[in-house]
Amino acid sequence: MTRIDLTGLGVRPAQVWGGVRLVPLVRDEPVPGLRLHREVYGGWGADSVELGDRTTYTSYIPHGFVADWTRTGAEAAAYGTRLGAEGEPATVPVRRLRRMAKRRGREDRLRFLPLHLALEGYLALHFGGPSVVWDDWSREALRRGLSPRAEAAYAGWAVPGLAEALRIFELHPGQCGLLLYVADALAAAFVVPHPDDYRLLHPTLVEDLYGELVHQYAHYGAPVPEFTARIRDGAGGIRGLADLRAAALGQERAWAAAHDGLMARDLLETSYSFERVRHLGDFGLHRFLPPFERGGREQHIGEVITDRKGRAAYLKTFRLSENQIRKGYLLNRLADCDWHLGRTAEALGSSYAEVVRRVRGAGLGPLLDAHVVARRLREEQEG
Repeated sequence: MTRIDLTGLGVRPAQVWGGVRLVPLVRDEPVPGLRLHREVYGGWGADSVELGDRTTYTSYIPHGFVADWTRTGAEAAAYGTRLGAEGEPATVPVRRLRRMAKRRGREDRLRFLPLHLALEGYLALHFGGPSVVWDDWSREALRRGLSPRAEAAYAGWAVPGLAEALRIFELHPGQCGLLLYVADALAAAFVVPHPDDYRLLHPTLVEDLYGELVHQYAHYGAPVPEFTARIRDGAGGIRGLADLRAAALGQERAWAAAHDGLMARDLLETSYSFERVRHLGDFGLHRFLPPFERGGREQHIGEVITDRKGRAAYLKTFRLSENQIRKGYLLNRLADCDWHLGRTAEALGSSYAEVVRRVRGAGLGPLLDAHVVARRLREEQEG
């Protein structure tokens, strides 16, 4: 599995509110054997999850999901809330996965924190730091790796226009998800297995985490054009309701093809690296990372529950900012070169000084041995 498979989900015409575009995703039939239930937390503010090995994941955690694969389908989804201080972005220092997803009482239920599996996977990227004792890196980097790592995200209620757009959004029969755009940039995808789950979990989108880029686009982006369909009286003409219905369906199909081939292309065509977190009976819970390619293409991290054929029953994504993509790209290049700055410079086709600048720009400067780096920079200049 290398790509997100939305087989079984159909696209319906978008609804627009200002700069926010919501594209519904519907299923002809719910996914059998899987439901999402609620996990309500008490209290307010940020929370922490002990990951073991003296490591703690701390973040804004609005609610939890419980995946139930009992095949009964008797329960519906609900949600709880936990909000931090207004206007404050969430920061999430993390090391590795231990209890971000855990069994919930019975063997056929699993509690997990939506989006936090994905964020934890991104923050754990090459978390161990230098694996070789190069002089350029400080003792702290060799002893503790990239600890602590933190990234900023924004709660949905801090994204202008999102709360109102979600409030007035008209749900479709069979709707099991949506694609959320801000200034026509894909901000997030959300998919669940059953329409009843979506109906009750739809409001949680205003409490989810969104990237810095999405927040900026919402502030500075212009209103986007609404979806319009024009049915023309062609050679055959519209002679009755059957002709009108066929023409309307043709417009829906044209919109779906244009959407998948243009607006959602980067999400659906990117080749991801998937990591399976848990087996859920006939399903599997995975988190995924993009290839961190340069060149301006949008890139997402996320988590997905798939069936045996790899089709998405549940999906949640988080769009990375350009800075986060550059950081992931740099960490991959450093790890490929065993964290040797000289070899990394050769691989990137740049100088030692440029690699040092990029390491510092990624927020990893404190891990460098300042004296050794300064001496090598002087030698490079003198040479």
